[in-house]
Amino acid sequence: MWKPNQTGNSSPTPSEPVRPAAPATPSFEPPSTTRSAAPAAQPASADQATIGKSLIIKGEVTGSESLYIDGKVEGSINLPGNRVTVGRNGQVTANISAREIVVLGKVRGNVNASDRVDIRSEGSLSGDVVAQRISIEDGAFFKGGIDIRKPGNEKSSDAKPNSVAAAQQEKEKATVTV
Repeated sequence: MWKPNQTGNSSPTPSEPVRPAAPATPSFEPPSTTRSAAPAAQPASADQATIGKSLIIKGEVTGSESLYIDGKVEGSINLPGNRVTVGRNGQVTANISAREIVVLGKVRGNVNASDRVDIRSEGSLSGDVVAQRISIEDGAFFKGGIDIRKPGNEKSSDAKPNSVAAAQQEKEKATVTV
């Protein structure tokens, strides 16, 4: 049953050499595994400007489209109704005013968002925040005051706060390090 073949050559001799099959080309490219599990900080949008790693801008940045900053910006950024994202390599020394502000790099200055401010785990923000919503991930650095605005309440009222509200406001301005 398991005896070796007695007829001489145990394997047939092909007339042509055996060639390995050509590797099949995939019909799609699998997603890269080098990205983190966190949602992308930079949405794929045609209406987004980018300041690259090697760019340094000093002055006032205004416009009507979203902005991704991976370089250095000094001055002020005013993009009402749009998103400002400070990338991991971004260094901003400016006051920022936008609908949404996402910080992955370093920001020194006050930020005012009509919707939300998001400080990611790699991000650092030194300055006061005014927004309807704020998110600070574990590992992020934040130093400054937080003023949460209710929807539709763009300006603070002129009424003087009572002593309890004043004490609470001072407590909110405490330094937070996450």
